[in-house]
Amino acid sequence: MPNTVNLWPLIGVAIIIAGFILRFNPMLVVIATAIATAFAAGFPIDKILATIGTGFIKTRNLPLIILLPLAVIGLLERHGLRQHAQNWIGSIRSATAGRLLIVYLAARQLTAAIGLTSLGGHPQMVRPLIAPMAEGATEARHGPLPERIRHKLRAFSAATDNVGLFFGEDIFVAFGAIVLMTTFLREAGIEVEPLHVALWGIPTAVCAFCIHAWRLRRLDRTLERELAAENRAAAAAAATASPNTARGA
Repeated sequence: MPNTVNLWPLIGVAIIIAGFILRFNPMLVVIATAIATAFAAGFPIDKILATIGTGFIKTRNLPLIILLPLAVIGLLERHGLRQHAQNWIGSIRSATAGRLLIVYLAARQLTAAIGLTSLGGHPQMVRPLIAPMAEGATEARHGPLPERIRHKLRAFSAATDNVGLFFGEDIFVAFGAIVLMTTFLREAGIEVEPLHVALWGIPTAVCAFCIHAWRLRRLDRTLERELAAENRAAAAAAATASPNTARGA
């Protein structure tokens, strides 16, 4: 008789999905997921607490590594980093949000492919520089932007960073996921060199770049249509309000 596989530990996946959909605190969602998965796997409470404590001890210095760069970035933002980035990109006539993000996507993938994953990121690059520059390029072409468009540009900026990092680091031969895959295959009796796994990550990275670059090219056309519609609606509303104001006077 084959052994029955316990699928209850997969409940952690459902908890993560539900927590992020309901927009709960990510830290609480992760902790609840870890505890629920451990209970479902049959871990005793003392082992769960010991594992959490060991993880805390190993990463207790991590907040200092994260908080120090954030303090520097916050100081730069206070002195107008975002405004300077917007003004500079707005002075380049050929710049658009899509073109800017395509250049950043290429740079992010290439640097991640050689192991320089810390050169980008949401807090240190997207928020203070890339997103304001995308907003500035669009604003220089189409005028003041509604909040909906600003949030859309910020979302595309963050997504571009994610795509570039995720598919770029798979090419780096010393990346942890490549080591994990080769170790798992070796234990299964399949000998695979880490260099071969990294090389086969190149076609995937190229496809990811082409697909996301195409989406970014479509972004420029979509923004042009949406902002033109917004301007026409605003002009129509102003024209409708003007005769009413005249009659009231």
